[in-house]
Amino acid sequence: MPMPQVKVPRGVPQTILWILLIIASFLLGSLYTKVKYLEKGGTPTTTTTTQQQAPTKAVVTLDQVKDAFNKSIIKFGNADSKLVLIEVADPSCPYCHVAAGLNPELNKQIGDRFTLVADGGNYVAPVPEMKKLVDADKASFAWLYTPGHGNGEMGTKALYCAFESNKFWEVHDALMTSEGYDLLNNTIKNDNTKSVELSQFLASVFDENQMKECLDSGKHDSRLQEDVQIASGIGISGTPGFYINATNFSGAYSYTEMESAINL
Repeated sequence: MPMPQVKVPRGVPQTILWILLIIASFLLGSLYTKVKYLEKGGTPTTTTTTQQQAPTKAVVTLDQVKDAFNKSIIKFGNADSKLVLIEVADPSCPYCHVAAGLNPELNKQIGDRFTLVADGGNYVAPVPEMKKLVDADKASFAWLYTPGHGNGEMGTKALYCAFESNKFWEVHDALMTSEGYDLLNNTIKNDNTKSVELSQFLASVFDENQMKECLDSGKHDSRLQEDVQIASGIGISGTPGFYINATNFSGAYSYTEMESAINL
């Protein structure tokens, strides 16, 4: 975007001129960012949400991926599997919901390329397909948290609590619906005092009192930053981010775009 022409009266110190130019540039840059988000049908955010970047290999070694897998608290299988899958996500992140495939209206809202096959599009959500591989004992899977949208802390702690009771996928799938997205982003918003609301929402898939007790205990509070550090160690700071062995997919790729790495 071109720098605006600012006319300054005679006698105004040059320092003030520079300050005016910096302020004008910042305001125009902010306006430009908001316009671009609105063009895409999204909502501006100051946090990092990864859409999609080209997959990369060998930036992080397979040993490093396996080490991250072993350090994660939420994992299925073991690091010796022929196929090791890692998802770095935030349950409040729109593109994580896209990748989960359980919020189809959001998929369509974000763009045609993300419209699910069931709704007439070509997008195959990768997370359910990865779960199928895990359930068939063809892959190991780990889930890590990184704040890609900013409102996922309480939801993530609920996932830690659920994993302890072998209910991770049930709670995960509830949070990744349209109702879960709305709850985390418009009601809970990382507020630790909203454990009642979150526990009530999850009551159909997890014992309400047990969830509230776990959330209120604070037992998993420090785990959030530990996950962030593990994810950062394998080069992921935005969400969603995936590893298929040593191949990194930064963004909400369709499963069909990942299959070449899965079928190696």
